[in-house]
Amino acid sequence: QVQLVESGGGLVQAGGSLRLSCAASGSIFSIKPMGWYRQAPGKQRELVAIITSGCSTNYADSVKGRFTISRDNAKNTVYLQMNSLKPEDTAVYYCSAEMVVPDVIRYWGQGTQVTVSS
Repeated sequence: QVQLVESGGGLVQAGGSLRLSCAASGSIFSIKPMGWYRQAPGKQRELVAIITSGCSTNYADSVKGRFTISRDNAKNTVYLQMNSLKPEDTAVYYCSAEMVVPDVIRYWGQGTQVTVSS
């Protein structure tokens, strides 16, 4: 069974840092783009950052310069280093990946809560 499992969320004070991890497991031929999304209460889910298999990256304007996405292809894992966190970063963070299994299917993780206190 193919799945994405996230870890690393929690409660942090404004200005602090957290690192999220998301590991893909199962019968995977390869993984295409991997990304992080977030959804705050009462808001739509939004893209935070995305990284291609060749490690090209793209970020939401609101997190540029504060968040860094990276991936370890050997471990089928994507990371999100979050620095200088703000209360408005509070949300459930979801990992997503397009995986070749062998069809190309987009998978989502279960979500991890990030809460930034002021």
